[in-house]
Amino acid sequence: MCASENTPRAPGGRAPEGYDKHAFEPFAVTVDLAVLTIRAGVLQVLLVERGQEPYAGRWALPGGFVLPHESAEAAARRELAEETGLADLTGLHLEQLRTYSEPDRDPRMRVVSVAYTALLPDPPEPHGGGDAAQAQWLRYNALGPLAFDHDRILADAHERVGAKLEYTCLATSFCPPEFTLGELQQVYETVWGTALDRPNFRRKVLATPGFVEQIPGAARLTGGRGKPAALYRAGGATTLHPPLLRPTSEGRP
Repeated sequence: MCASENTPRAPGGRAPEGYDKHAFEPFAVTVDLAVLTIRAGVLQVLLVERGQEPYAGRWALPGGFVLPHESAEAAARRELAEETGLADLTGLHLEQLRTYSEPDRDPRMRVVSVAYTALLPDPPEPHGGGDAAQAQWLRYNALGPLAFDHDRILADAHERVGAKLEYTCLATSFCPPEFTLGELQQVYETVWGTALDRPNFRRKVLATPGFVEQIPGAARLTGGRGKPAALYRAGGATTLHPPLLRPTSEGRP
């Protein structure tokens, strides 16, 4: 859709006289969002039912075309609000995943998609809007085939999040502002799909500088017979030193 960066340009950033922008075949740019959350201890993804062709009636990731006047990130936030009705995105963690540019990924025309991963703690119920017939939170492990190449995008997003839990403080983005260490552990177990040793997890978290901060005097009953659990909030760190590695298939860290 644009010329090579080696194309000569006139002073002021204008294309040189005689340059034909129609010499290149046009293509569209879209955004797709893999929005993940944890609800009732289950990893869920926000999907929309397509209301029009192609793939009418199929579940898909929220997204749409980037308008000429906006950036990809602005388009991602706009499409998320329009197609799901989630106007209040307080606590949304949004980061670019990768670009998907296979020539045949969309039957309408050549479409390049900038995909984003988004994490949203304690989200409200969505509803369809725009060209989406409906929107729902659905279990990640109970999905049928999605429209376009969205299965691949979602799988890539899940793998990215799982890997980043090892060496960043991303797990707190799944948590409310105040959380227990048990709730933080549940994030790791849900995303990784494996159980963790509670004392070992607690020791590693508290030994990592800046990962979490205990809230003085705050506690919450967690449903058991024991005393209320201490409450924590996200600390100031962004990376984990040392990393908190997921167990191997043999169950050893």
